[in-house]
Amino acid sequence: MRFGGIYPSTVLPMRADFSPDWDAYAAHTAHCVMRPGIAGVLINGHAGENYVITAAEKRRAVEVTVATVGERLIVAGVNAESSAEAAQEARDARDAGAHAVMIFLPNSFAMTHTTAMSVLHHRAIADAVPGMPLFLFQAHHGAGRMGFTPDTLAALLEIPAVVGIKEGGWEVDAYDALRRMTKHLRPDVAVCASGDEHLLACMVHGSDGSLVSLADILPDEIVALDAAIRANDLLAARALHERLEPLAEAIYGAPPGGRATARIKWCLRELGIIPNACVRPPQPPVEPSDAAALRVALRASGL
Repeated sequence: MRFGGIYPSTVLPMRADFSPDWDAYAAHTAHCVMRPGIAGVLINGHAGENYVITAAEKRRAVEVTVATVGERLIVAGVNAESSAEAAQEARDARDAGAHAVMIFLPNSFAMTHTTAMSVLHHRAIADAVPGMPLFLFQAHHGAGRMGFTPDTLAALLEIPAVVGIKEGGWEVDAYDALRRMTKHLRPDVAVCASGDEHLLACMVHGSDGSLVSLADILPDEIVALDAAIRANDLLAARALHERLEPLAEAIYGAPPGGRATARIKWCLRELGIIPNACVRPPQPPVEPSDAAALRVALRASGL
């Protein structure tokens, strides 16, 4: 599968005034992407704060990424409440050099979400960029009605441009049900296990890759985990899981939810990979108690 494999989902480093630090972004992207076993990169995803950055900043992120990662595949997130605006973001990503776009549902879908709404939104984007490969995004189980029902998923898989699914539902049983259904209806579509806290469990069920922000910090270990599962080396996979899990739990599992990007940026700054851990409001910076827990987790994960 062209779009299988491991893709770090990068953050967008910012300065103290919340403006993007493009030099730091390029360095961070090169650090986690330009490694053996990394297939490409997901940019402008949730880790990249796609819900608070501008359309111009999203396009610039694609341009900087193209200049940084060479031949590796670039999947650019598209996130807008308006289907027309989302379609324009997709055009911008294509024109700037992205190889595929990942469609994030409008946040308003958390309140009400029908199959017709999903199909209309995704087809509007597909029609705007004919021939552009599309990734679907399965939302977190706590995101209200945003997750795809089986009927909605089946309808979306009828769109020929769909090449992959980032499964971010964060429930192993639901992941496997989606994987089985997709492989029955569209065996050509890459189903990518992307719940950072339970990569091992999902990969054991079966996965064509992962698009995860934990790979910003531990890219080699996630590549090795994927390889161990494919080689049926469960002992090696479990050992890697024990290394990954402390940090995954501290970043994604510790309450309150929705703080992953701030925590990832804090870890990257702590490791000297980016100079500043700023996140754009309304997200606040990492609290001292949270920082202490992250520091412990970094040590437990061998960092």
